[in-house]
Amino acid sequence: MTDTSRAPRQELRISAPHRELLDQVLDKWSLQVLSELCERPSRFSELRRAIPAVTQKSLTATLRRLERNGIVERVLLSSRPVAVEYRITPLGKTLRAPVEVILEWAVTHMPEIVQARKDFDDEV
Repeated sequence: MTDTSRAPRQELRISAPHRELLDQVLDKWSLQVLSELCERPSRFSELRRAIPAVTQKSLTATLRRLERNGIVERVLLSSRPVAVEYRITPLGKTLRAPVEVILEWAVTHMPEIVQARKDFDDEV
């Protein structure tokens, strides 16, 4: 996609590893989990209550993906009974600013997007 409204920039290249990472950390459940963990560390059950629409299976998979990518860490609080807490890592905290920019863009341009969708749907 070329942006012709500004001075030429370095070409935006999204390689397979970049796409995979973005798919894993910017999907709907990951964003909600990160939103919760940016506020405070949470146990699994607290995340389930905070995000009621997520299934146990989806939340488990999301936390594992985020942990694998170094965005979230799993901390063992006690071994009997097992108590685990999830925390955002310093690397994960660096995602907040770019995500906020994307969300701000979405808020700003949502009326145009809604109109574009309506126009498209009317043509189909």
